[in-house]
Amino acid sequence: MRNCGVHKAFFLLLFSFSSCVSIWAQAKADPGRFDGPAELPRQSVKTALSDTPTPGKSILVKNSGELGAAIEKAACGDTIRLQAGAEFAGNFTLPAKHCDDAHWIVLRTSAPDKDLPAEGTRITPCYAAVASLPGRPAYPCTSAANVMAKIVFDKKGGSGPLSFAPGANHYRFIGLEITRAVPGQTVYNLVLLPGEGADHIVFDRVWMHGTAQDETTRGVALGGSQFVAVVDSYLNDFHCVAVTGSCVDSQTIAGGTSSHDGGPYKIVNNFLEAAGESLIFGGGGATVTPGDIEIRHNHMFKPLTWRPGAANFIGGASGKPFIVKNLFELKNAQRVLVEGNIMENVWGGFSQTGFAILLTPKNQQNHCPICKTTDVVIRFNRISHMASGMQMGTGLSDAGGASSGGERYSIHDNIFNDISGKDYGGFGAFAQVSSTVPTLRDIRIAHNTAFPPKTLFILGAGVDRRIPNFEFTDNLVGVGEQEIFPTGGGPANCAFQPRAQGPAGVVSKCFEDSAVTRNVFIASSKGWPAGNFYAGDPSSVVEDFQGGKNGNYRVCRGGQSHCKKAPAFAGASPGGKDPGADVDAVNAATAGVD
Repeated sequence: MRNCGVHKAFFLLLFSFSSCVSIWAQAKADPGRFDGPAELPRQSVKTALSDTPTPGKSILVKNSGELGAAIEKAACGDTIRLQAGAEFAGNFTLPAKHCDDAHWIVLRTSAPDKDLPAEGTRITPCYAAVASLPGRPAYPCTSAANVMAKIVFDKKGGSGPLSFAPGANHYRFIGLEITRAVPGQTVYNLVLLPGEGADHIVFDRVWMHGTAQDETTRGVALGGSQFVAVVDSYLNDFHCVAVTGSCVDSQTIAGGTSSHDGGPYKIVNNFLEAAGESLIFGGGGATVTPGDIEIRHNHMFKPLTWRPGAANFIGGASGKPFIVKNLFELKNAQRVLVEGNIMENVWGGFSQTGFAILLTPKNQQNHCPICKTTDVVIRFNRISHMASGMQMGTGLSDAGGASSGGERYSIHDNIFNDISGKDYGGFGAFAQVSSTVPTLRDIRIAHNTAFPPKTLFILGAGVDRRIPNFEFTDNLVGVGEQEIFPTGGGPANCAFQPRAQGPAGVVSKCFEDSAVTRNVFIASSKGWPAGNFYAGDPSSVVEDFQGGKNGNYRVCRGGQSHCKKAPAFAGASPGGKDPGADVDAVNAATAGVD
């Protein structure tokens, strides 16, 4: 295997082919199917209006009773129009009507299309006459008018206002505000999809939200659903309260906890705000792994006003803060594309330590031997304002059993901006990579830009259980105060005494069939494997460093006062590219997200 090279080893492990020649022949025959070692999603959810036809009748409803009756009586192909500006209170169940791709049921505001954002454009609370939300990014609102219809859960706890019966299918929601009432109660899911399965559900240009200080655990619980999309929508105020609250983890959208096949899922062009994680797959009881998950062009955000000590701090009514964990997390998912997102603001202080992204296959509630995180592509994202960047690893679940595995990750062309353990209550690392049982494997980290203040890597693996096929190439990174920290475990850890071993020694002991080359290590001891580059000061090699906070991080090409000529590594990556993230490509992929 070693003679085949790192990439060929990835494909060998993926397909169990007998030779490198057959691997590359397969890859070349289907070049759009893979990104490095990771297989891309095999299918996607069609969400264009033209894909959800409603040739039936139009039904106008003006109050809650009429809405419940209309849902029961609607035939496949009908459109239910909820009176714009009206409130519909209750808990409404969408029944199984056995519709098909040519006959959807649409629930939408009665306002005409011209009063809503155009298809493919994100809605904001402005369309419900809310000109701004404190602590959130400003959104355009030249004329705040309420053209949405409001569906409100008015019960004392539980889930609602929308739930789906098993087998419910072919429903689309447009131009609706979906929220809760009854202060002081914990609402668990505003939208609850059944574990037994529902399919072909699209949320399009909806505003889904909790309230400022109450516990609203999540927006959409995906259950065992298939072909579900949330697009062009705004989801905010999902949080659990520390110490005095009834829940401990919150998300805008959550899946991967079912015994029914899940996916594909499409989560595109949304504002996603939750204290726990903006998005999570896994973390609960499951006997299957959802797949084909598309997460693109979203703004994942936590208001800094949620942080204790912040000006204008806001937490629960008890005064206790919301429980903050991460921005994005996978514990049970396969074939996931995370592309062109902006992720902002995460800090430590609760059960987590401020990592932005977690890839950790496990399950807290049972042994879950099927739980896995495989075939994950994370590319062209901008991640900002965090205590640490990424945490990936394998290990035993809280109940004691091992997961099925963590493997085939392709993480490239991402900008990790403003990593600070001091400012955000954590360690200040770029990535933690750790492996116990099963072995983490087949990892490609390439063309990323990050300037961690404390350490580049926190590493952990057994000396007799090296991580196979680890590629760290063409990155532009600072190494911090100490280039590598061990996760602990003493001499049984391959990264034990990293300063004595030097980076190259740690790499050889922790990884098998590794490639660590063409990276730019800033302020390094220069002890990495041969074929890398070194720089003493990031300001001398990038155009606009800004202290590692909100710079543009393009590699100097000469002409700047601080960088009169291009550094030696400019253009040194394959294809004449620079090490580090392709800044122009990241900017293009994230244009219009925030």
